[in-house]
Amino acid sequence: MEIVTYSKNVFIPLTRNCRNRCDYCGFRSEEINIMSEEEVRSVLSAAKGAKEALFTFGERPDEAYPEFRKALNEMGYKTMLEYILEMNRVALDMGFLPHTNAGILSKEEMRKLKPYNASMGLMLEQAVELECHANSPGKRPEVRIKMIRDAGKLQIPFTTGILIGIGEKREDRLYSLEVIADLHENYGHIQEVIIQNFKPKKGTPMENHPPPTAEEMLDAVKAAREILPEEVAVQIPPNLVDDIYPFIKAGANDVGGISSVTHDYINPESPWPEIERLEKALRGEFILKERLPIYPKFVKLKWYAETIEPLIERYSDADGYARP
Repeated sequence: MEIVTYSKNVFIPLTRNCRNRCDYCGFRSEEINIMSEEEVRSVLSAAKGAKEALFTFGERPDEAYPEFRKALNEMGYKTMLEYILEMNRVALDMGFLPHTNAGILSKEEMRKLKPYNASMGLMLEQAVELECHANSPGKRPEVRIKMIRDAGKLQIPFTTGILIGIGEKREDRLYSLEVIADLHENYGHIQEVIIQNFKPKKGTPMENHPPPTAEEMLDAVKAAREILPEEVAVQIPPNLVDDIYPFIKAGANDVGGISSVTHDYINPESPWPEIERLEKALRGEFILKERLPIYPKFVKLKWYAETIEPLIERYSDADGYARP
């Protein structure tokens, strides 16, 4: 039987402050906030069984908010990058493999983060200009494509994806997938592509914008499987669709990170399904198998730093999947 993978993770939203103002985002906040090291340690301590520490937060808050930069300095850090690095180290010391999605990073910043991350990520969202991103400098397609390309040059196992239903056309989705496929064919570093559906959030400019239909999502998954190289996984977020089965049949073969401790801070209204429920949804036709934040292919290729090698060796089996 074919394998469908997932990762046991814990979600660490270091801050909701962000320089981007996307019309659909319900995560971003103007109130200055930074998780303290004690809070990070507390969340990690509660995450029994998880192997991945998912660091996802607002983009470049220290550049967008003087008050944020001041608060960061009071914590003893000059830049957000310094703080991310330290929290990555904390996670590693506590037995977690970090995966950092910090928005736009320079090649040099990714180079500094690489030794402390099993993988990294950035949603492409769409490779075309969209009205919903008019106030979001970090969402310019050329900026995001450059970062994904730079990650390839650094041989960083990378997660990206497209967001469906934010004002794009079907041909835009196909073009975006073709851009991702081209990046992987040049650098071989894309491990998974997320096909994520927009969900309207109250209080945002797009709160009355209709979400994509199940048919549109299925079409996007089928297109992704046709356009992307076979070795690149297609992920469907299991908390954002009613039933994963038709999407798995359409070509998706990963259901992302599942947490028993933290909710989806981007879509808090959509709880994570239990592992048992996911197994049942596969109807005995697929095997649900745990992976690490770094995919088996890259475990075998040893696309990771010596810093995280001991944890990868402890957690991975001979095939590169998570050890039972």
